[in-house]
Amino acid sequence: MISFSNKVALITGGGRGIGRVTALLFSQLGASVVILELLEREGKETLKQIESNGGRGIFIKTDVSNIESVRKAIAITLEKYGKIDILVNNAGIVYTKPFVECTPEEWERVIAVNLMGVFNTCLEVFPHMIKQKSGKIVNVASIAGKRGGGIFGNAIYSASKGGVIAFTKALAREGGPHGINVNAVCPGPTETKMLSGLPNDKRKALIENIPLRQFGKPENVAHAIIFLSSEMANHITGEIMDVDGGLTMD
Repeated sequence: MISFSNKVALITGGGRGIGRVTALLFSQLGASVVILELLEREGKETLKQIESNGGRGIFIKTDVSNIESVRKAIAITLEKYGKIDILVNNAGIVYTKPFVECTPEEWERVIAVNLMGVFNTCLEVFPHMIKQKSGKIVNVASIAGKRGGGIFGNAIYSASKGGVIAFTKALAREGGPHGINVNAVCPGPTETKMLSGLPNDKRKALIENIPLRQFGKPENVAHAIIFLSSEMANHITGEIMDVDGGLTMD
């Protein structure tokens, strides 16, 4: 059985969706959970659920696109727990407008959250994991980063997630000699806010292209994150794991 007893797991975007489910699972498996979330109400609600189930953790309001905000959050975490064993970079925003309607400001915002956010947290956490000679980093990318978007996001979103995939592989090479595993998960269509407004005809057409004939659930992605963060994945690094019901299989 997977156990994270005596482990500290930090999850960005832990206030809702995949991030909340992941945070709750880590707590149930014994970890002390640090929730980094810009949305204060949602972040506090996740912490409340963790504590009501007998778990331990803290919530820190954080803008992952702002290095000073991230630096402060990591400092608070290290002051309380003295270490970070697991970093899950889940925070992100979806953007689906056609490229010709995009603005430079929108590009900067999506890249700032989806790609720079991953850079910022890794920049602050990676040196501590090197000192520990251990650590697990799991980045949440997207199959849009492989396919170039479509229903899963436009050119900007795809570029940000494609950057996360490349960054994951590169960081895995650097982290390997220090006992740090760096992997990513690529969710396909998942029952979160992104799909909630999709018309029924489009939902049906999309499902028919998924071999398992169903959309994913946040739990499906969270389980993959849990596995890659556990000792069961000690010899896995640089892996980009699709969690998409077989939609993008080769």
